[in-house]
Amino acid sequence: MHLFVGLGNPGPQYARHRHNVGFMAVDAIARRWRAPGWRRKFHGECSEVELEGERVLLLKPLTFMNESGRSVAEAMRFYRLAPARLVVFHDELDLAPGKVRVKHGGGTAGHNGLRSIAACLGTTDFVRVRIGIGHPGDRDRVVSWVLSDFARTDQLWLEPLLAAIAEAAPRLARGDASGFMNAVTLALRQRAAGAASGASRPGGQTD
Repeated sequence: MHLFVGLGNPGPQYARHRHNVGFMAVDAIARRWRAPGWRRKFHGECSEVELEGERVLLLKPLTFMNESGRSVAEAMRFYRLAPARLVVFHDELDLAPGKVRVKHGGGTAGHNGLRSIAACLGTTDFVRVRIGIGHPGDRDRVVSWVLSDFARTDQLWLEPLLAAIAEAAPRLARGDASGFMNAVTLALRQRAAGAASGASRPGGQTD
């Protein structure tokens, strides 16, 4: 089994925040692969799903971002999972909006959710899917930036990105990080090409 964790803060007031894009990614995976309803366990919401033959537990910690590790560690202990079986989806200030990178191990780059997980597990030897939200350009604006809703125009890249992540998720469950990245990139390029083709038609209409 793999454990796919989306990071965010619980509650409707946080649902569309940039900081909650990890929750959004796991929700997209659940929808695409028709996961059963969420249930409360491990201080979070979880659902078990099969991704092309790979068994995966989806988890959204409800402990708030700064204590995400408590939820993750409890699930890891219950299923006796090695850290390498953990994949964490989270927001990344140092990536442009709409960019995605996969990283295995290394530092937490000041991300409180990752820091909590590393502290509770005693290691950083897990996989992170870094979802770019961009930087506001001023360190004093970072907190308000991550704790504010995505702009309406962000939906133009956010929804296609989440759909591409969900579609390619089985590759992560097989440990194929490069294959996952290639699949996401290809899906976004195809969508962009389709949008450009539609815009070039008379009246900008699409089929």
